[in-house]
Amino acid sequence: MSSLISVKNLEVAFSLRGSFLKKKAGGVRAVDSVSFEIPAGKTVGLVGESGSGKTTLGKAILRLIHWTGGEVLYDGKPLAGLSENQFRPFRREMQMVFQDPYSSLNPRMTVFEIVGEALEIHFPKLSREDRREKIASILVKVGLSADHLPRYPHEFSGGQRQRIGIARALAVNPRFIVLDESVSALDVSVQAAILNLLRELQDELKLTYLFISHDLGVVEHMSDEVLVMHRGKIVEAASADQIFHSPQHAYTRELLASIPKW
Repeated sequence: MSSLISVKNLEVAFSLRGSFLKKKAGGVRAVDSVSFEIPAGKTVGLVGESGSGKTTLGKAILRLIHWTGGEVLYDGKPLAGLSENQFRPFRREMQMVFQDPYSSLNPRMTVFEIVGEALEIHFPKLSREDRREKIASILVKVGLSADHLPRYPHEFSGGQRQRIGIARALAVNPRFIVLDESVSALDVSVQAAILNLLRELQDELKLTYLFISHDLGVVEHMSDEVLVMHRGKIVEAASADQIFHSPQHAYTRELLASIPKW
């Protein structure tokens, strides 16, 4: 099976500023020589404790933050060195659903404006009416309705807001979506509905996911393969079945041991 995403020796480093007497106090390598593949149509889970570099890695793949070494290939095409105009077609095909369904939506924009913003950028020739019809159909697909178009984020529950975030990602017909802790801010009862929705959308639209989470139970449910990240490095990579039933690395075993037993 061909890989849609190929990450090769990726590095992301951040400078640490010292006092006003020092220009630089040092730096931290948030992503340290990471390599992996994501097969088309599959879900790769990315797990690790807070601060391990998971979100930084996800954003780096999408070029939302700059990487300082290595490369990312999308469908075999290198993304490094592209201007923003050259990268725009890839931007449309690579989207992200963020962790917090409250802060990730502009409170001053309606659902029509939130979901339709990317359509204006990537499909400028669409008329307003065509844009409205497309947005309405996407809302139905994620379990909302066209009646929600003129409403604002504060009028929705957390689960509904995350459905709006998913609709925003789907609006431009992506092939690859980074899901960054996409259910961690939701009640347990709502999490299952969102996870089932994501699985259904993947099957229907042939989507490829990078599923970032600290919740190992959720990762096991969602993922075909799992990457375990610790201090910026991938310390173990295997099928979900192997990770959860025959972990090889001590850190992976520590993570599994931390799962609450009911």
